[in-house]
Amino acid sequence: MEPSFWLERWARGETGFHLPAVNPYLLTYWPRLQLPRGARVLVPLSGKSVDLPWLRAEGFKVTAIDVSPLAADAVFSALGETPLRTCQSAFEVLEIPGLRFLVGDFFAATPTLVGQVDASYDRAALIALPPDRRPAYAAQLNALQGPGARGLLVGFEYPQAEMNGPPFAVHEAEVRALFGATHAIETLVRVDILDTEPRFRARGVSSLVEHVYTLHCRG
Repeated sequence: MEPSFWLERWARGETGFHLPAVNPYLLTYWPRLQLPRGARVLVPLSGKSVDLPWLRAEGFKVTAIDVSPLAADAVFSALGETPLRTCQSAFEVLEIPGLRFLVGDFFAATPTLVGQVDASYDRAALIALPPDRRPAYAAQLNALQGPGARGLLVGFEYPQAEMNGPPFAVHEAEVRALFGATHAIETLVRVDILDTEPRFRARGVSSLVEHVYTLHCRG
């Protein structure tokens, strides 16, 4: 999707894709990455996720990227902190100790702007993108990460013909096609959650499998 699509959704307040609490898979499986405190974590297409303050509170240095300034403002408002604001390249950068938020197009971010990346966390970034944008997303994530970087990827799959995205279905085979050449991939969870997601059932979806993977850069 083009940035304008998401900016319009934010302007209309259509942000129901956010969870009110920290993602339970993050709580359960983030320790599997065995990252030291102070490791630098990239969260692409982050929105106003409450996972960002949790990662920061756990001692990680978080860099979030999202196209919406409303998302950034919501994060710092919830924290009750006033960030330092600067402009770098085509991005507005909001920063407090332990958390940087880059407002702009993820695909325009550069390693120089983002800085060192030891790990990434994708809860719903990949599934927000249509099929033709996913290879570019994987390539951009690889370009921003350092050698040996680790990641946690949370998404889901369903029969795509039954519903238009976003969120889109991204099946395990595609995850492995996108990242398998550059990452060691471990499947942690595959579970049908349709009974807990009535919105999807109401739209005619017959199955909704949530999946969680760890990714470990081979480089």
